Amino acid sequence: MLPRDAFMDFCASLPASTHVVQWGNADVWKVGGKVFAIAGWNDGHDAYTFKASDIAFEVLQDQPGIRPAPYLASRGMKWLQVHTDPGLSDDSLREHIKASYDMVVAGLTRKKRADLGL
Repeated sequence: MLPRDAFMDFCASLPASTHVVQWGNADVWKVGGKVFAIAGWNDGHDAYTFKASDIAFEVLQDQPGIRPAPYLASRGMKWLQVHTDPGLSDDSLREHIKASYDMVVAGLTRKKRADLGL
């Protein structure tokens, strides 16, 4: 699974992304004040959570090492968590995090996107 420092570096590389620590010491990544990725723990191991498209959610939620994100998915939101191997390849996880980021940016107001230079 993608090392946590590589996850952090990738999220930090996305334009206008911000990092906060909240929710039980999780690393929460946001753009425009909206969450797009979370690094937390699952039984002492890293677990990565991201917003998913409807299709990705349906296809990936039953794959080994991936599950609907605790708390978020139970509220009807399409969020997935990679919590154990095999999960996703490092490149695929990066692609899904970028897609999550893009979905969140698309949901921001035009003014907010302009203010952020997006």
